[in-house]
Amino acid sequence: MAKVLVVDDSRLQVQLVKTALERKGFAVEVAMDAVQAGMQAIRNVPDAIVLDINMPGGSGIEVLKRLRLSTKTQGIPVAIVSGNEDPDVRQVALELGATVFLPKPVDTDQLCDALTRLLPAVNIDTTRAKS
Repeated sequence: MAKVLVVDDSRLQVQLVKTALERKGFAVEVAMDAVQAGMQAIRNVPDAIVLDINMPGGSGIEVLKRLRLSTKTQGIPVAIVSGNEDPDVRQVALELGATVFLPKPVDTDQLCDALTRLLPAVNIDTTRAKS
């Protein structure tokens, strides 16, 4: 089962994404800020990360930079999900190695599809019921 770390300071957003991903067969871990995200990603390396940009304790851009500098986390696919519509932020995230940049409110089907494409070699149970 593919393990995804969801990083967002909004409990509502976390719950929405977590529920959608679990229904699609992903195992989900959660971090509520940039500091937690970095520590969790290094301690318990996920298969993919869903990352917000604007959070307390540092931005998602800072988290992405740290992830790319660590040999343990540099290859993890990162899907940015952000309400930040600044094209410069999007460009920086993609240049730093974000694989996908999706706007909030996130279309959870689109996010799940993107993660499934990013993790083809990881066992994801896509036969679970959609409720």
